[in-house]
Amino acid sequence: MRKIIFFLLSSLIIYATFFTEKDRLDREVNRLCVLDGGVRVYETVALPEDKFDRKYGQINFYDPAQGENALGPEYIYKWNMHYYKKGHPVSLGAQETAMRRDHVKIIRKSDMKLMGEVVKYHRAGGDLPGPWMPSSYHCPSVREANEGVLMSEIFIKSVEEKENEQSK
Repeated sequence: MRKIIFFLLSSLIIYATFFTEKDRLDREVNRLCVLDGGVRVYETVALPEDKFDRKYGQINFYDPAQGENALGPEYIYKWNMHYYKKGHPVSLGAQETAMRRDHVKIIRKSDMKLMGEVVKYHRAGGDLPGPWMPSSYHCPSVREANEGVLMSEIFIKSVEEKENEQSK
């Protein structure tokens, strides 16, 4: 009897670990992330100090409410979402699943040159039904790859101003 119970519990754990939709989507997120996930910068732009926030050091001309014009008149900010699996785990319950790819590009308008891009993959939901928020999984992690990281690697403080600060 103990062997049967042990076998059933072991089978349940193996199934829950490797064969649920949530785990299948996490593996797919990892597979796709290896192919093209992360931040890629093709050209940097040195800007004067007045283009940066004094408190946090981030660019001060980014306004996400402006859509493609979020970086002002000189750059195009493109954000594309592709859904591999559409779902609404937050509104329909934690058992629902969703998976998507976010692709953000920053393009210079004057010559239409791609300055940099970030690609992220995201899975949400796939949990036991209940009143809680669904779990999520990102690759790369949100700290490693996001729009803020991309912008901070493309838009840098000019070298002359950094040297002036150090000589003071």
